[in-house]
Amino acid sequence: MITLGIIGVVAAMTLPVLIQKNNNRVVETRLKKFYSSINQAILMAEKDYGDKKDWYDISLSGSEIDSDGNIVAGTSNQEKWFNKYLAPYMKVVKTKSLRDDGRFIVYFADGSALSSSRGDHMQDLIFYPGDPDRCLKKYSRFGALGKCAFMFFYSPNCNSYNCAYHYNKGPEPYKYAWDGNIKSLYKGLYSCGNSNSHYCTAIIQLNGWKIPDDYPYKVSY
Repeated sequence: MITLGIIGVVAAMTLPVLIQKNNNRVVETRLKKFYSSINQAILMAEKDYGDKKDWYDISLSGSEIDSDGNIVAGTSNQEKWFNKYLAPYMKVVKTKSLRDDGRFIVYFADGSALSSSRGDHMQDLIFYPGDPDRCLKKYSRFGALGKCAFMFFYSPNCNSYNCAYHYNKGPEPYKYAWDGNIKSLYKGLYSCGNSNSHYCTAIIQLNGWKIPDDYPYKVSY
């Protein structure tokens, strides 16, 4: 009985570790896959439409509303842009308008999803390695960042100092206003571990798409 009790204790201690390792593996794999697939889609769209800087539109916003105050499906201008330029080159299950300001969400075949973070522009994109509803039931929208939601930035026309890591590029892990110092990814306005945690995605990318040992959160999907 003592031996069985010890085995039970060890199993109880080991199981959470194994679950977290699996969570890490899934998040790492899907982040890397999404980054590759969406940038491949950008390249393929450029073959059909020309330079991405010419057809990117930062100012897209708004959706149509019916007489009952509901969003008319498929009328988000951001969603229409995505469906025209990127969806044909990605394994998309469906897209959906989220709010009357134009925010939308895309569901991919592997169970992950992508949403626009704001209705007034399309620079900030949030990638969910798993079910976004499950993620957002556990955390607030910004509280989820770095845990079960990961921030990307796409604005190929932005050529200011703050966009040094984004100008003329496809969607990249969020590095807006980053000074290039690794320590800054952990300390500051967008740092991983504070209320924004926009830079968490960049930390994983710069570690070869592996969650480092000093990562401040336990991830899930």
